[in-house]
Amino acid sequence: MTLSPQFLDELRARTTLSTLIAKSVKLTKAGREFKGCCPFHQEKTPSFYVNDDKGFYHCFGCTAHGDAIRWMTDQRGLPFMDAVKELAQAAGMEVPAPDPRAAAGAERARGLHEAMADAAAWFTEQLNGIEGGEARALLERRGVNAETARSFGLGYAPDARGRLRAALARYGDAVLVEAGLLIQVEDKEPYDRFRGRLMIPIRDARGRVIAFGGRVIGTGEPKYLNSPDTPLFDKGRTLYNLDRAAPAARKAGRLIVVEGYMDVIALAQAGIAEAVAPLGTALTAEQLDLLWRQVEVPLLCFDGDSAGQKAAIRAAQRAVPRLEPGKSLSFVGLPQGKDPDDLLREAGPAAFEAATEARRPLIQILYEAERAQTRTETPEGRAALRQRINALAEEIGNGLVKYEYRRAFNDLFFEEFGWKRAERRVIGQAAVASGPHGPRDLYHSFTRSALFGLSRYPQVLNVVLEPISLLPIRHELLLPWRETLVEAVIKRPGLDEDAIQSILTANRLKPQSRADLCADLRFRWDAEPASAVRALGGLVEYLVEEQEILAELEELTARITADTALEHYEALEQARAALRARQSALYETAYLAGLADGETE
Repeated sequence: MTLSPQFLDELRARTTLSTLIAKSVKLTKAGREFKGCCPFHQEKTPSFYVNDDKGFYHCFGCTAHGDAIRWMTDQRGLPFMDAVKELAQAAGMEVPAPDPRAAAGAERARGLHEAMADAAAWFTEQLNGIEGGEARALLERRGVNAETARSFGLGYAPDARGRLRAALARYGDAVLVEAGLLIQVEDKEPYDRFRGRLMIPIRDARGRVIAFGGRVIGTGEPKYLNSPDTPLFDKGRTLYNLDRAAPAARKAGRLIVVEGYMDVIALAQAGIAEAVAPLGTALTAEQLDLLWRQVEVPLLCFDGDSAGQKAAIRAAQRAVPRLEPGKSLSFVGLPQGKDPDDLLREAGPAAFEAATEARRPLIQILYEAERAQTRTETPEGRAALRQRINALAEEIGNGLVKYEYRRAFNDLFFEEFGWKRAERRVIGQAAVASGPHGPRDLYHSFTRSALFGLSRYPQVLNVVLEPISLLPIRHELLLPWRETLVEAVIKRPGLDEDAIQSILTANRLKPQSRADLCADLRFRWDAEPASAVRALGGLVEYLVEEQEILAELEELTARITADTALEHYEALEQARAALRARQSALYETAYLAGLADGETE
């Protein structure tokens, strides 16, 4: 039956969601909402909220989310129409009479569902019968026990052209062809599609069999054969095992995507029930949406071979236009040539869990994929890489996510092609080795950078006025510059850049050339204001932290000089070494931040 959106909206509006949910969950008032312990996963502290005004429930622990109808289908386990009828009866509404064409379609679908269920039962009988010996041996070699085989409804299709057709003859050839169980070639006799294969039922989100995957028992091609698209089955909109993995994912807080059926089955047998698989194709946009309905950041764990890596890259690229705040993907790397099933059988669940802990973010996969497409040993090649990553960021539809990806791509680029890590470490070590006061030329340069930035973005000066006022500055030009800025903002907090520049010019403190700006700013002189303000804030934080470290070093040095007791000396020397390590790390971070924000060399 097809119901109009208007009817469903009215049904939701007439249903008080908190009253419905309170029948099975203890709720307490929390402002304009209600809260309680989530029924979809085990928790002691309530993180499940119900909002009657907006008509939805949401769990901040497992991300379960939905309206009144979703509550009836997910929590009560009712079919959609049964849920609608029960809610309509409680709300005093009449369910619209079915459209004749829709009723005919529903009746046809019911017949197909029944045929698929009977086919699944018949395949299971064959697996457990005399002819299923080779298929059972295959499962034994793969480490799949009898309980797991029953749980997933595994079966066997005999190597014959008409056995299934005969067993389901009551449905007629037309229904079995439409269900994808038989193949009809022109006017010839239909014959069984699946022959001599281990049969794996594919279910929809409600647990109904809608298709099959068949694995060859011995040698032969294709290794896996799927049902064709039918009125029940669209492989690009279906994920294997989603009906079982969805509730498990809500409890575990994660959803794992693997390449094949056997990987899903092996993970479930190992106690990891929150796994799904696409059906022999790269992840589609519709499958990504199905994943994101369950969790915000699904884990993609494809095989550790070139095909698996290509599949991961395709999935990453397909996700880009659909990214939204909070929604992303992460990627699990497996040893070369291994799939999850291999890893579980060879090293056990602990090894698989260790691999998931070493997951990589989506942006890293995207950057490395673009990096592999360019020759970066030349300036032209590096320019091409920047062009590629900028173009990729532009594909993102959400403006906030697009902005953050542009920044993050630039960070990765400058991390690789700015000054090398080893050079930064040498600089940091040299800075510490120069004595307890650190390198004066570095401090002087960074102070100039801060003053240039504050002169251009005086709104930041209002925020960092106190730490800037307390910074020790002895340079004959920098000191009056700082004092003039502080005094101007104290007297007139709302001064803009033009006003500040006029004051500096009047005091002969304004830099005379763009070269001065380029030489000193730790961010692009023409950067976007928001980016420059963030960089400027980080620069001030660096200066303040550096002075705190220097003060602590001076105090420790004085104590070491005054106290000659051996036990005190060793403890104080350890503390001083820790401070110097912190100072070295601070200098290294400062260099990286400056280059990553586009500092001119």
